[in-house]
Amino acid sequence: MTDNADARSAAEIVDEEWRLLLGGSHDLIDGETVRAASAQPRLRRLFPLVSHGVMYFSGCTGMPAAHVGGQVCPRGTDGRFRVRGPRGVGTLGRAETREEAFALVVANLPEECGPAVLGGAGRV
Repeated sequence: MTDNADARSAAEIVDEEWRLLLGGSHDLIDGETVRAASAQPRLRRLFPLVSHGVMYFSGCTGMPAAHVGGQVCPRGTDGRFRVRGPRGVGTLGRAETREEAFALVVANLPEECGPAVLGGAGRV
């Protein structure tokens, strides 16, 4: 397989995962959160992951995931969204809106963070 074929295949996998999440046919995360994340072009190139209402991103399409940028947690008791670092380590900040929370994730993406690649974390 050529690099172009790999990139195209990874892009198709990423697009399909975004379509599933945006379709809302699951109870893993609310649709408003997914829509706010999908509005960020740099995040749309990454593989989206969700667990217990938390949304995070991987630089690869397989497992283990290559966590990048950070994680957006559901609105807390203070009414704000907590943004944790990759793998949930540390706190990057708190945001009033989902849009601000995902902008904080984008701001913490490594500069060289490109589209997700095929495979697990060993590929990134």
